[in-house]
Amino acid sequence: MATKIRLQRGGRKGYAFYSIVIADVRAPRDGKFTEKIGTYNPNTNPATVDLNFDRALYWVETGAQPTDTVRTILKREGVYLMKHLRGGVKKGAFDEAAAQAKFDAWKSNKEKGLEQIRENEVKSKKEAYAKNLDAEKKTNEAIAKKVADKKAAIAAEKAAAEAAETSSEAPAEETPAEA
Repeated sequence: MATKIRLQRGGRKGYAFYSIVIADVRAPRDGKFTEKIGTYNPNTNPATVDLNFDRALYWVETGAQPTDTVRTILKREGVYLMKHLRGGVKKGAFDEAAAQAKFDAWKSNKEKGLEQIRENEVKSKKEAYAKNLDAEKKTNEAIAKKVADKKAAIAAEKAAAEAAETSSEAPAEETPAEA
């Protein structure tokens, strides 16, 4: 039986969620499968992968052929690196402890990189928010200044009208005629 490691689609329309499964080549995409070894959610940033590492490594070493997308996922998770390191142990290039140490160093470096990506994304969101807030404050200040100027102009017009009205209402003082 030829086996493949492939994605099985789930989720709703426009929001795909995948299961990583071991299936016979002849089975339909969402049909019967031998074993489910993980999930893949491309909707998050970065994409979320939940993988049973030991079972994935077992199936890769057994000879199951992954699809292109699954191969990329397995490489990113380190399954192919561990397969390579185990091959080195079998050949006697180094021992199991050294292989595990190399893998752990690679994994910690990978996690640091992902954490850096998350931090940069949060930082950029905060900067964008602060920039938008400053722009909105400037716009609001400009609007408030225009409103204040308009109110001041209206008040000045009222004061001028009242002054004109009071001056016209005041009886004109008659000046005594000089005789």
